[in-house]
Amino acid sequence: MSVLDLAPVVPVVVIEDASDAVPLARALVAGGLPAIEVTLRTPAALEAIRAIADGVPDAVVGAGTVVTPEQVTASVAAGARFLVSPGWTDVLLDAMRASGVPFLPGVSTASEVVALLERGVREMKFFPAQAAGGTAYLKSLAGPLPQARFCPTGGIGPANAPDYLSLPNVGCVGGTWMLPADALAARDWARVEELARAAAELKNLRDAGGTCR
Repeated sequence: MSVLDLAPVVPVVVIEDASDAVPLARALVAGGLPAIEVTLRTPAALEAIRAIADGVPDAVVGAGTVVTPEQVTASVAAGARFLVSPGWTDVLLDAMRASGVPFLPGVSTASEVVALLERGVREMKFFPAQAAGGTAYLKSLAGPLPQARFCPTGGIGPANAPDYLSLPNVGCVGGTWMLPADALAARDWARVEELARAAAELKNLRDAGGTCR
């Protein structure tokens, strides 16, 4: 399974209350976004991953903000089907590789990309995307390092997501714009589904640009 090919947009979810996990995931899946990254930023994260894995069979739930080998183990045990890190070290990379699930180690420089390619890793998270150079930086990487593919995350919204998805080395983008704070606070899952559906329609732009092929 390639995480980059599941959907044009991977929602980056911060869950404070694990009881919200299943209805939130169902709304995202119904809107056409099956790949869901639950960040390990809250005490409820692992329980939320477990709830989604058990209760929403059409979702492909992953763990984000993975920074230690212990989190790798706990995430996979909870049911995470992919792992995403903001950066990487040799220790973390070894743990993610040994987990048996797909993973996207984070990079923001050409040297980090080359180092991962040396280790046989071709799919990566580009983070923080906008702050690290945005689409111009990724365009510059495509020439010398065409074998690397990215999921840019950080500062991406509906206005600039199409620019990223049009790049040949971008498979998908990560974002939170389909998860506005007021909708989550109100548990307005219908609105989340509507925003997810609009984000999923970016697939047409991605396919037209020839990426993810």
